[in-house]
Amino acid sequence: MGKAPAEELAPRMTASRLANVGANAIFAAYNEYDRLFRALTRRARWRFESRDWHGMQDDSRARLDLYRQSIDSVVEEIRVLLGERVQDQIIWTSMKAVYSGLIAPCDTWELAETFFNSATRRIFATVGVDPGIEFVDTDYDLPPNQPRRAVYRSYGRAARTAELVAQILDDLPFTAPYADRDGDIALAAATIEQRLRAVGALRVVERAEMVDAVFYRGKGAYVVGRLLSGSHRLPFVLALRHEDDGLALDAVLLDENDVSILFSFAHSYFHVDVERPYDLVRFLKSIMPRKRIAELYIGIGYNKHGKTELYRDILHHLATSHDLFEIAPGQRGMVMTVFTMPGYDLVFKIIKDRFGQPKKTTRQAVMDKYRLVFKHDRAGRLVDAQEFEHLEFSRARFNPSLIAELLANAPGTVEVHSDRVIVKHCYVERRIIPLDIYLSEASEEAAIAAVVDYGQAVKDMAYTGIFPGDMLLKNFGVTRHGRVIFYDYDELCLLTTCNFRRLPPPRSLDDELAAEPWYGVGDDDVFPEQFINFVGVYGPLREAFLARHANLLDVSFWRAIQAQVAAGEVMTILPYAAEKRLRHTTTGEPLIAGR
Repeated sequence: MGKAPAEELAPRMTASRLANVGANAIFAAYNEYDRLFRALTRRARWRFESRDWHGMQDDSRARLDLYRQSIDSVVEEIRVLLGERVQDQIIWTSMKAVYSGLIAPCDTWELAETFFNSATRRIFATVGVDPGIEFVDTDYDLPPNQPRRAVYRSYGRAARTAELVAQILDDLPFTAPYADRDGDIALAAATIEQRLRAVGALRVVERAEMVDAVFYRGKGAYVVGRLLSGSHRLPFVLALRHEDDGLALDAVLLDENDVSILFSFAHSYFHVDVERPYDLVRFLKSIMPRKRIAELYIGIGYNKHGKTELYRDILHHLATSHDLFEIAPGQRGMVMTVFTMPGYDLVFKIIKDRFGQPKKTTRQAVMDKYRLVFKHDRAGRLVDAQEFEHLEFSRARFNPSLIAELLANAPGTVEVHSDRVIVKHCYVERRIIPLDIYLSEASEEAAIAAVVDYGQAVKDMAYTGIFPGDMLLKNFGVTRHGRVIFYDYDELCLLTTCNFRRLPPPRSLDDELAAEPWYGVGDDDVFPEQFINFVGVYGPLREAFLARHANLLDVSFWRAIQAQVAAGEVMTILPYAAEKRLRHTTTGEPLIAGR
């Protein structure tokens, strides 16, 4: 006799039996997701050694798609398994309890909890949270099991700093040769000793602790750790590149700010293979104490669990503060309503129901742009946004003017009740200072640096095939590190879709004085000569911008980059300043160094 289909078996099973089978199905799906995630992550080493940059990009995109594919599959399986009882709260409460026991021996129990949450929220579309069927807080205040081995490798005091660097490089898994290993080691040792003198530490490193896994992203590989010298503990990152002539130790990062920028929310995610992400995140937190746990999980590729940690952070802030949500400072957008809390460095962005003129986009088109950014190389210049659905807050935490704004612009997305506010969909991002506001308040020196970095941000995006579309300063922001980041995506597009044109010369004085252009303009037409009008700065700021970025106004510059992108060139954008490099190497590709 053949097996009865699952939809026929569901009514025959008891609630406890269904809970057990359902929990095991989700657990099996999580294990398969974890296996595939780690397989894609491990492949980064081979991509780096073989200089297969297109393959690295393919793996990055595949890894980003993997979570949704896994959830889609298991949710369909659970729907079939439970049939008409798919939303039975008693079954799901029992299922959660069974699942909690199943994941206890796992090294990735916290990620498994988030996976379960994703399945239940897909089925229930819960408004707010339901602790009966979700892991609102983790079931384990402390790790449920001990690590099999430490996440880092320790190096004792060496007779010379160069010997320490050599030991670390010797332990790396690469089989490719170095172009100039001895020269790299000597330069790295000198850099370390100089930094130790600058912070008043001993001139020798007493101990180094290095994560026992390499971090890969784009065309770079990074060895991450910390140095201990006397009472000083310094972040310590070795940045490697794979040139045509071999491996190169390109930079040594020994400052918290530099390492924080390397792990910035504006960069794409690292590929780093560790048994227990929990331990790695705590290690990273020790060298970047100002970063949220959520941001560190996101940075190493566990963005869904990072979102869970971010939500917990939001709840904690609400529970320990009296801040009110209010309209975010800056010019109001035509597409998004943006709100924040004064003492909290996040913003919540809601797509308006209707867009003001001249915007011609749609809600779905805006969401597609966010999805494009999520899967694209962000080059350290595009804010990473976390997408939330069905958030619930107390109405008492909302400024009345914000309530009025939400009711006027997004009644289809926001429900306002007598005691609560439900946000059906929003994006949550790190709050940064809008560039136009920053320039009005900063010193001349800081303002010049920001304007110059604004031009570099536009270029960095272009080198990865992205055109911002709307180049007004209000669409860019400045981080606490002084980096300029783009965050308004409704006009963003792929560079290859743009038609870069020169302005046709006026035919007469009437043409010059006319309110409307004397030439036809297509939807994809872009006129670089007009960019300076969007910058809207004058005096020393304008001079500094043009001195560094006058080529942004040149059609030929854009067409050349467009051709390189279309030809499949993967250009190098360094996530650290040019002066951090140990030496300036010459390659056959443009080398772009971030600030």
